[in-house]
Amino acid sequence: MFKVFVTRAIPEEGLNLLRKYCEVEVSPYDRMLTKEELLEKVQGKNAVITQLTDKVDKEFFEAAKEVKIVANYAVGFDNIDLEEATRRGVYITNTPDVLTNATAELAWALLFATARRVVESDKFMRAGKFQSWAPMLFLGKGVTGKTLGIIGAGRIGQAFAKMAKGFDMKILYTARSPKKEFEEETGAQYVDLDTLLKESDFVSIHVPLTPETRHLIGEKELKLMKKSAILINTGRGPVVDEKALVKALKNKDIYAAGLDVYEREPLFEEELAQLDNVVMLPHIGSATEEARRDMSILVAQNIIDVIEGRVPRTLVNKDVLNK
Repeated sequence: MFKVFVTRAIPEEGLNLLRKYCEVEVSPYDRMLTKEELLEKVQGKNAVITQLTDKVDKEFFEAAKEVKIVANYAVGFDNIDLEEATRRGVYITNTPDVLTNATAELAWALLFATARRVVESDKFMRAGKFQSWAPMLFLGKGVTGKTLGIIGAGRIGQAFAKMAKGFDMKILYTARSPKKEFEEETGAQYVDLDTLLKESDFVSIHVPLTPETRHLIGEKELKLMKKSAILINTGRGPVVDEKALVKALKNKDIYAAGLDVYEREPLFEEELAQLDNVVMLPHIGSATEEARRDMSILVAQNIIDVIEGRVPRTLVNKDVLNK
């Protein structure tokens, strides 16, 4: 029988779908597996459902000699050695689309939380410091009519931009190439990165992690931003040089930052936690009941596609079809 290992519990909808077709083993630990545990568990398995925290490299494939598909429970796949997978004829899939709105919504939650100083105000209230309404209490930044800069206009970046229409914002974006349909729908303007950083009141990061995007935002780029600007990152942590970000926040080179991802997750620069002008979340971009359910169903569907002799529907390494 086709054997599947799931490296961490996911919503039951997907698992129940899989159980109709194959034998499913789910890690009993509510934590990331150690390298040794992962390599032991994938032996003899035909499919593995991985998390973005699981390193799928040459060692993994050496242990998982019978694996036909690795279904990553995430839209990103920078945790996987695609070249090695393709060389071995292993399908790699991800979960695009189903988490698009959830992640875009969280980026907006961070934008408002930082702009209107929501977390600071909450702490103030809980500490019993509120005495009366005051005209200068927790002044923040308005959103309506401002300029929004989007770094990476993929699915999530575009969804995020569409949500800005109700706030009458000017939208700037960077991408590998202009996207005419997106521009027509939102009025977005394609610009280079420097222009976007200089002109935007809010900058939101939506690029995947690649060698080209690692530290895309560093000291030089942060200095290009307005002192009144806010940086939002729900993409991948290493896109931002975290040490440079701490320096910029401390020096008030930018107004604030909202972060859901970090350069060395689960670790982060300790000084971030000491700053009031940063809101930090524990990588919950896709954490809605609906999105996580649909992600579980999609990874299951990809595996069932392979079992039934079809090309998996969200295949990442398309070169594997030439093997």
